[in-house]
Amino acid sequence: MIPKELKYAKSHEWVLIEGDTATVGITQFAQEQLGDLTFVEVPEVGDTFEQGDEFGSVESVKAASEIYAPVAGEVIEVNEALEDAPEQINEDPYGKGWIIKLKINGEPEGSWTPTAIRPSLTPKITRASFQGGSLRAALRLFTRIANHALRSPYPG
Repeated sequence: MIPKELKYAKSHEWVLIEGDTATVGITQFAQEQLGDLTFVEVPEVGDTFEQGDEFGSVESVKAASEIYAPVAGEVIEVNEALEDAPEQINEDPYGKGWIIKLKINGEPEGSWTPTAIRPSLTPKITRASFQGGSLRAALRLFTRIANHALRSPYPG
């Protein structure tokens, strides 16, 4: 279940804003794409970041990915449990898998998605339409993609 009270950045971080505190983690989709996490790099309490700054990274047996600050602020708490149990992000990305808490500096800027984002389907349709394929082939591809999207657990 994807929590609706959270806000989501296009880079697959989620944020829960409560007063002047922002709790930050990565989305269910992001952790699924990475696979079983083996390491989480987090900043130190007291570090400050501007919105969009890289503040840490997550690593799995398949890949590594940077994590970006969805809001500007000062780190007031890090999830110490992730040092010994990074798999908590895989098991509960919106709960025990939170990564940092920030004291928000100013108003969050930019656009947020109301739900966790998933990769865009538009580029696949565009490529199929302009690779000399027929309209019928493009429609078949569109139908396959649309059917896949309808089965997806991610709304939006």
